Amino acid sequence: MVDDSGRLEADAIDAAVGSVAGALRSAGVRRRQVVAWQLPNSVAGVVLYRACWRLGAVAAPLHHRLGEAEVDGALSQVEPALVVAASSMPAAGRSGAIPVGASATVGQLLDVLPRRSGDVARGSVPVQPGELAVALFTSGSTGIPKAVLHTHRGLGYKAMTMIGVHGLGGGDAVLMPAPLAHVSGLLNGVLIPSLGAIPSVLMATWDPDVGLERIEQERVTFMGAPPVFFSQMAASPAFAPHKVASLRLVSTGGASVSPSFVESTAAVFGCRVKRTYGSTEAPTLTTSGPGDPSERARDTDGRVVGEAEVEVHDPDSGVLLSSGSVGELWLRGPELFAGYADAAQTRSVLARPGGWYRSGDLGALDADGWLRVVGRMSDIIIRAGENISASEVEAVLEAHPAIRHAVAVPVPDDALGERVAAFVESDGPFDLEDCRAWFSERGVTRFKTPEVVVKLDAIPVLAAGKPDRAALRARARQLASGFPGS
Repeated sequence: MVDDSGRLEADAIDAAVGSVAGALRSAGVRRRQVVAWQLPNSVAGVVLYRACWRLGAVAAPLHHRLGEAEVDGALSQVEPALVVAASSMPAAGRSGAIPVGASATVGQLLDVLPRRSGDVARGSVPVQPGELAVALFTSGSTGIPKAVLHTHRGLGYKAMTMIGVHGLGGGDAVLMPAPLAHVSGLLNGVLIPSLGAIPSVLMATWDPDVGLERIEQERVTFMGAPPVFFSQMAASPAFAPHKVASLRLVSTGGASVSPSFVESTAAVFGCRVKRTYGSTEAPTLTTSGPGDPSERARDTDGRVVGEAEVEVHDPDSGVLLSSGSVGELWLRGPELFAGYADAAQTRSVLARPGGWYRSGDLGALDADGWLRVVGRMSDIIIRAGENISASEVEAVLEAHPAIRHAVAVPVPDDALGERVAAFVESDGPFDLEDCRAWFSERGVTRFKTPEVVVKLDAIPVLAAGKPDRAALRARARQLASGFPGS
């Protein structure tokens, strides 16, 4: 594994996992207990995952950009036995949390964790495949991060399936710029490299020029990430075809992945580019394989892999729809999450009988099983692969003393997929700078802060009195060319 601090070979990684597992055990962590951390992408994060699993503990990584309120909301659902955080990050301020240096190396972890001399967990605690391995946090419709639970069986199955679907093996290397607290970071930066014996190259902070250097230096062959990473590298003055000559496969998904994006990215990087569909609850459920027609990889979001299943149902009645019809995507398969930490949230998205997961996404399946995702039933905004709850943004805005009413909507953006636009009714001045200052004061993650703020005399409403989001989205699209820098 390679990160900003250096390189660890296989034997050193295994030794680090044993030492950190021993330190966690010395700190009192036991089987089925939760260990949480908020750290930048690094080898230390991978080692923490694997050290937890060696003890039979549950790993609960926090996105490094979560604010204080979001950290509290997330951790209150899982009651961690231990919290480790970079000293500059909000989780470090929690009572009992163990702070670590900003670079978060394995050595720093071992320095700060309480450890008895010579305490190394060399053996593994036998766990059942159905036991919990991770809790990952994703935005919910209420704005409170939902704790998505996955088992050892589900994660192991998914990783092995994707190694086959991507055709990964000896000679491959993965670049992972996305956070390891994301399901994509966990799958592509931790699980696939660990199970496939494939080098993993981690970036703590995304920089397109550094990304190009890492691809060239480490002979990276595979990269799974949101489209913005590839468009930024392609637009960099440092880009040159020889720097990405080793890259053979790009896997990407999201609102801005169009056939034209696939074609242009494939031409620029000289590799196969394919679309995917998945979520934290159902990771990479559809994509295309090495033998599939390139036009399917370009024009669709793929078809189900392994034992997964996708059906399209009427969003209101739940009736199964015929091929070609647009409806809500219902999902089922071995990789599906085990539920949320909140049992009521789990019941709200599972369809009985059959255990189908109601995704809230809208799409259509053609007669051959190829999927086209066309939108979302909920008002979730996806910015550079990050889920943002519109209702959460609105709640923060309406907590401002000058704002009577607020509506947040997505605006399509070629670089990031979507950005956040806010329309407000206000009794006093409230502009973009006021908005940024308010969100910062409230401890909200920066990527959730609106990048366009429009003050209206009155929010347009539908006949039923609800905000006319379609009209606001249309108005926001007209503003798309005027975004300030994020």
